[in-house]
Amino acid sequence: MEETDTKAKIRKIRIHVVAIISIILFAIAISPKSLQNDTFYTIKIGEYIQNNGISNLTEDPFSWHELPYTFPHWLYDFMMFNIYDLFGFDGIYVSTIVFAAILGILMYILCNILSKHELFSIVGTILGMYCMKSYIAARAQLVTFSLFILTIIFIEKFIQTGKKRYTIPLFIIPILIANLHVAVWPFYFVLYLPYIAEYILSLGVINIDVILYIKKFALIIINKIHKLKSFDKKISNINNKLKDNKQKRKYNMENPYKLKIERNKNEKWLILIAIICIFTGLLTPIGLSTPYTYLYKTMSGNTTEIINEHLPLTLAYNRQCIIFLVVSLAVLIFTDTKIKARHMFFLIGLTALTFKTRRQFSLLSLIGIPIVIGMLSTMFENHVPEMKKKLLKVFTTIVGALLIVIVVFLVGTKFYKQKEKDEYITASYPVEASDWILNNLDIENIRLFNEYNYGSYLLFRDIPVMIDSRCDLYTPEYNTKTKNPEDGEDIFMDVQNVCTLAIGYESIFTKYDITHVISYSNSKLSMLLRRDDRYKILYNNNGFTIYERNLEDI
Repeated sequence: MEETDTKAKIRKIRIHVVAIISIILFAIAISPKSLQNDTFYTIKIGEYIQNNGISNLTEDPFSWHELPYTFPHWLYDFMMFNIYDLFGFDGIYVSTIVFAAILGILMYILCNILSKHELFSIVGTILGMYCMKSYIAARAQLVTFSLFILTIIFIEKFIQTGKKRYTIPLFIIPILIANLHVAVWPFYFVLYLPYIAEYILSLGVINIDVILYIKKFALIIINKIHKLKSFDKKISNINNKLKDNKQKRKYNMENPYKLKIERNKNEKWLILIAIICIFTGLLTPIGLSTPYTYLYKTMSGNTTEIINEHLPLTLAYNRQCIIFLVVSLAVLIFTDTKIKARHMFFLIGLTALTFKTRRQFSLLSLIGIPIVIGMLSTMFENHVPEMKKKLLKVFTTIVGALLIVIVVFLVGTKFYKQKEKDEYITASYPVEASDWILNNLDIENIRLFNEYNYGSYLLFRDIPVMIDSRCDLYTPEYNTKTKNPEDGEDIFMDVQNVCTLAIGYESIFTKYDITHVISYSNSKLSMLLRRDDRYKILYNNNGFTIYERNLEDI
């Protein structure tokens, strides 16, 4: 027996090592080298925090609008600047790989908790990371994804064991989120809802007995007063009915048709934990109300109607989502596999969020895939239990372990080759144009109109911008100085309207006293400006054109 236990431990350690190696290899393969727009302003804001702190800031230091500003992910910005300061863009790239690997390892742990099978967990993790590859970038969300997974891991461990030590991180995580990425702080509490709903649902099954208990209590009181023997029989009948109901509930909970409603006394403590954690939003230097209002303001603005990742999901164009939904429904409908109520709530809620906002497919992948892997593992356990054990034995041998690593490596190589020749800064950013601006224009005394997609790079180069990918800053909900959105400037939509020619550019340029314009050379706006005698071409190279606006002719 002792030898068997030792072998089992060795197998587990070996498969865990294989999983970690495979996850790291896949993280290297899918982590992008080319930087996203947000990364540039992240570095620059981190530099500002390093040099100035955040307590004295009253106006945005990077645009020329003099807008009020808060730091929605100051801690992440500060961290990324220091990585960049020490190691340059190489450090940013390596940090993305590290954070992606951490995310993958945490996803593997969650898969293991839900499926209780290491091989299934490896497959689920690699599939999850593949679905997540569009969301892996040097952005604050990459860190908060890991914190969300950690939250579920600790909740699941607490529910299963009841050990209080698993609740300690649940108080620390929301503090980190409030400082790393305040916009998603409210979602921390959304993760509690399926567990709380399951607990309430489990209590709901005894509601039918409430009337019986009330009736029994009333009969006992009346019987004590009047000593009626007929009531003894009625009380006995109620007791028998309560006993029958209890047995039926026990049988139904142990043998559900599809939905398993677990009554776990530990789940009720999650309500108290969530209530206490509401106050963690106060533990941030960016303003006491910011964690509580930031997401609401964002959803109230019009950026969600324009920015691609905020738009509703078009299922026909998301093959991964189609496969996920088909597999999930097939397992639930065509097999006898049962699903826990909390996991069903997760799948329904995250699917609904995904259809509303396509970026939420990232969370559906992170949380939904481990749930589905757990369902598939249960299905195999019910029908071919020996197969699961045999698979684990085969792939924990040296040959089997090498086979897993080799397969992941070969798959990863395909993705790595797609980015092998990528540069950190792609041609979509005005590198040479920025050099020209810094060498030829007085950046302190111009008002430069630029487009949304490369504003953060201009900001990174210390060029004051009209707009950048901090889109919320440029909406009236955020830049109002009176806290009334009607008094703010809708700079975001003004820029969008100019770039899409939805409104005459001259009226917007006059409104903001624009002196110079930078635009993609092949943009519709640029084509019109070339024909306008009031605009002089100062620079035209590498896909960008810079115009000077002749105010005397306006």
